[in-house]
Amino acid sequence: MRNLIIFFRRYFNFFLFLLLEVICFVLVVRNNDLQKSAYLNSANSFSARLYESYNNVEYYLHLKATNDSLVKENARLHNMLRTSFDSVSLNNIVKLDTIRHYSTDTTRKVIGTEVRRYLYKEAKVVNNSVNNPINYITIRRGSANGIRPNMGVVGPSGLVGVVRSVNENYAVVLSLLSKGRNFGFSARLSYSKEMGTVRWYGGEAGYAVMEDVPKSVKLIKGDTVVTSGYSALFPENIPIGYVESYTTTDKSSTSYTIRIKLATNFYNLQYVYVVDNLLKEEQQSLEDSTYRLIK
Repeated sequence: MRNLIIFFRRYFNFFLFLLLEVICFVLVVRNNDLQKSAYLNSANSFSARLYESYNNVEYYLHLKATNDSLVKENARLHNMLRTSFDSVSLNNIVKLDTIRHYSTDTTRKVIGTEVRRYLYKEAKVVNNSVNNPINYITIRRGSANGIRPNMGVVGPSGLVGVVRSVNENYAVVLSLLSKGRNFGFSARLSYSKEMGTVRWYGGEAGYAVMEDVPKSVKLIKGDTVVTSGYSALFPENIPIGYVESYTTTDKSSTSYTIRIKLATNFYNLQYVYVVDNLLKEEQQSLEDSTYRLIK
């Protein structure tokens, strides 16, 4: 306490000067419109910059919660897409999860309905490889969340892979970046609608190959390669990649080999969506029984 009193006694004149300066400043601002306006503008500008800096720091600290909410919102929007529904007649069937279409006149008559076929479930990526001949992605969703083997997996930008194994809380996804002649995805060119198969043969993680496209097809660089919808794993029109270049293996070849830049950036994959085809078992059961009859 004694030291504090000594300190104030020593610097008394300085503190008195500061106090008088503040009083003078307040009197000038209060009694002069020009100075008052300049002060308010400066104070508002300083406060705005201060609040902006505070908001930026707060936004950064809450980025994880923001990302989680955006992923859930994207899953909800995916589930509302027309491609997640199948059109059916309402004459003799009732479905709870449907989108109905009404006439535009005053009667508002139901003129059609679409029954849900695909359901998207968001999942956090907890492990991911890109440099191996066969690459896997581990996600924080398992059988407790309805995840099963052989479900398709997509990312925010496009196709990712297929679920291979599952336990209660985790699932392992076989990435599109996996070499294997029998591992590929049914695809279609957006411009010509021509079908083909997308495979990855190693090398760069950002590129793959589309095969079995006839030479008679007109190819356009930059054209989007999308899922065909013929597979029971994915809806149609999910982006896979973009045409970068195309060649033929030899002069006698009847098809192109197309190099495509993948839509999904596998290096920074953080969230994915597991696609549940609600009619998959019904479709496969019918196809399998038909194949057995033919054999």
